[in-house]
Amino acid sequence: MMGTRWMRNSFIYLLVIGAVVLVFFTFFGSRDGRRVKISQVIQWAQEEGKIRSIVVDGNSLTITTKDSQEVFTSSKEEGVSIVELLQGVDAKGNIEVEVKGSRGLSSLVGLLINFLPLLFFGAILLFMMRQAQGSSNQTLSFGRSRARMFVGNKPTVTFSDVAGVDEPKAELQEVVEFLKYPERFVALGARIPRGVLLVGPPGTGKTLLGRAVAGEAGVPFFSISGSEFVEMFVGVGASRVRDLFDQAKRNAPCIVFVDEIDAVGRHRGAGPGGGHDEREQTLNQILVEMDGFDSNTNVIVLAATNRPDILDPALLRPGRFDRRVVLDLPDITGRLAILKVHTKGKPLDESVNLEVIAKETPGFSGADLANLVNEAAILAARRMKKVVGFDEFGEAIDRVIAGPERKSRIISHREKEITAYHEAGHALVGHLLPHADPVQKVSIVARGMMGGYTRFIPPEDRYMFTKSQFKAMLATTLGGRTAEEMVFHEITTGASNDLENATHVARNMVTRYGMSEKLGPRTFGKRQELIFLGKEIAEERDYSDSMAREIDQEVNTIIQEAYSTARQVLETHRAKLVQLARHLITHETIEGEELKKLLHSEAPPLESEAPSPAATPTN
Repeated sequence: MMGTRWMRNSFIYLLVIGAVVLVFFTFFGSRDGRRVKISQVIQWAQEEGKIRSIVVDGNSLTITTKDSQEVFTSSKEEGVSIVELLQGVDAKGNIEVEVKGSRGLSSLVGLLINFLPLLFFGAILLFMMRQAQGSSNQTLSFGRSRARMFVGNKPTVTFSDVAGVDEPKAELQEVVEFLKYPERFVALGARIPRGVLLVGPPGTGKTLLGRAVAGEAGVPFFSISGSEFVEMFVGVGASRVRDLFDQAKRNAPCIVFVDEIDAVGRHRGAGPGGGHDEREQTLNQILVEMDGFDSNTNVIVLAATNRPDILDPALLRPGRFDRRVVLDLPDITGRLAILKVHTKGKPLDESVNLEVIAKETPGFSGADLANLVNEAAILAARRMKKVVGFDEFGEAIDRVIAGPERKSRIISHREKEITAYHEAGHALVGHLLPHADPVQKVSIVARGMMGGYTRFIPPEDRYMFTKSQFKAMLATTLGGRTAEEMVFHEITTGASNDLENATHVARNMVTRYGMSEKLGPRTFGKRQELIFLGKEIAEERDYSDSMAREIDQEVNTIIQEAYSTARQVLETHRAKLVQLARHLITHETIEGEELKKLLHSEAPPLESEAPSPAATPTN
């Protein structure tokens, strides 16, 4: 840095010198007037009253006549010197003669003018050297840390900005207390954890919580992503780690936050042929730096990941990341608190009930809820409203889950009928089975990649499932395909995603949850992941081929049982199926109280059989 500053200052000095030289050259290098010979001046001098004064400035004479001013210099070719001229002029005695002592100045100006090209080329050379020095600095800075430092004197994020994670905030409050009052812990012989690992699904607020800790503690906060350590050149990542921790120690007490640490913290030596050498060197340097902290060095490392299972065990041992804080998806209370934070300052309609919105958004993360509020505000602005209403929030929920409506999608009347009976099959089976979740909304308006959409809302937050709930879920999932087959005596590709989900749930019931009566309470397959190759290749079979056939048979049995349940329900309540489907064909969407009223009402008797493919118009 000092060398670069010196080069920059030298370049400025040279520019100033060049400017001064140009000024001297402009003002002293030339004179205005007419050049005449010395002999002419002598002749003027001999004439009475012709010359008023003579100023001698080096080799230049400034002749002032009564009617004009002339400037000329001596010429060796004339054979007459300026000294002879002055002797003749002095004899007259009536002409003022002034001799300026500027010969040295003129010599200096001439010297500067002579050296001006040299100074010019010197400036160019220094400029080129400066550019080379800058390139060298960039090369040397390649191994410096790219962490962004935020000073905590004016925090932008505090714990009040983070909602729905009360337990993690309580855990991290100890970190804040240690940074503020370390003597309180030292007096009791306690040692604050050197590293805190924030674990949770994407969007649960890990990064936001890390910034809130720095904001509450009022200390410098270094933020960097794990991927910023790794480059194509071996050793760069380790160099950046060293530079980051050097900066942290100079600014202690402070917090170092490493986001997505799994980018460099994966198991070493994973995959065939060993591991990634550059990534492993970076991880080794992180381990060394975290182990090398002095007991009185108030530098705390926060790291965030949603893949704690792939981190190297050496990174998680006590003395490094010896505390793990889990941020799970928020429950209904947490969702309500998050919604209150994100709706603060936004004009809401009186009809908006945040508790109802929190109930209708199970499984939403904090980022999903923030996006939900933003989408609702955008929809209100698009509709030229001054407040955000409940309709905008309902539409925003559907947009977040399934994508925006595709009303411009043109479908035939036949496809519209098939979609209506398909979604009615889902809704009716889910409504009639006791262990299924209540249905909230049914729509045949295309959203995203889906031709229709049926949304179920659990009555309460659920963290475990029973076998009866899984069976009801499977029957509800297959209700759409079953309705298509019953009414149109044909099956379509619209149920492809339903079949995929049903197969996945049934296989997990057998292989992971031990819910097969025939195979008993055991699991099948080890799900230890091979980090380098990926998740799909990781599952290792611990059962024979004959057992694999039995697993397939059990999965098929469960799916067939769910299909039979769905068909029995729909055949028993065929009139209600037709009523719901016809309502969807007419109105396209039904939800809330209107849907409940329709499902609990008495269905009109069937006047005729439902439409068949041959009788259905195809306009």
